[in-house]
Amino acid sequence: MSKGIFISFEGVDGAGKSTHIQGLAETFRQQGRQVTLTREPGGTPLAEKLRHMVLNDAMDPLTEALLMFAARRSHIQEVIQPALVRGDVVLCDRFTDATFAYQGHGRGFDLAVLSQLEQWVQGHADGLLEPDMTLWFALDPAIAAQRLAAARVPDRFESQPQAFFAQVHAGYEARALASPGRVVRINAAQSRHQVWQQMTQVLVRRGWLSIMVPVPAALTPP
Repeated sequence: MSKGIFISFEGVDGAGKSTHIQGLAETFRQQGRQVTLTREPGGTPLAEKLRHMVLNDAMDPLTEALLMFAARRSHIQEVIQPALVRGDVVLCDRFTDATFAYQGHGRGFDLAVLSQLEQWVQGHADGLLEPDMTLWFALDPAIAAQRLAAARVPDRFESQPQAFFAQVHAGYEARALASPGRVVRINAAQSRHQVWQQMTQVLVRRGWLSIMVPVPAALTPP
């Protein structure tokens, strides 16, 4: 059985991570790997209910953080851990870095409390469950907002002012600096093809993809 691989995708809405996660899932399947494609908050029936609440209902930062980690606990136990045991490639649209970026830096919630919740929810006998790699789609929040405005009606997070997303961006920057071996910064201001090339080159160097990685049809035209 192949060893499971856990890759998370991070970045503000509008950075393009969702498009590329679909393309990467297709590529891994073409190369013979079983893929579990999932998201946070969400991924299980319970976590999807909590997602709807977090994205739509008014609440204070502590309640928001607790719901995020409650959804994550369900997600880890029911989806992520079983998939890794099977040897799947787990591609997750956001994980704990998002909680530190959005609830911690964006909302200004106590980072020490978030760290404690992280230990409770993700801790196990061998340490802390974290992605093997996190691909951070870094993009100026103003550019991300312009992209998003043309795509859909914003939810409770997406409708926050630009200053909020500047703080979120700073939060991702802090997480990347704290975990340089795990977090890979992707320049999301490039064309789709350039982003794809940068992302897949990283995965080829890790030995997770073969050298020949075609650009998925979903990313054409750039």
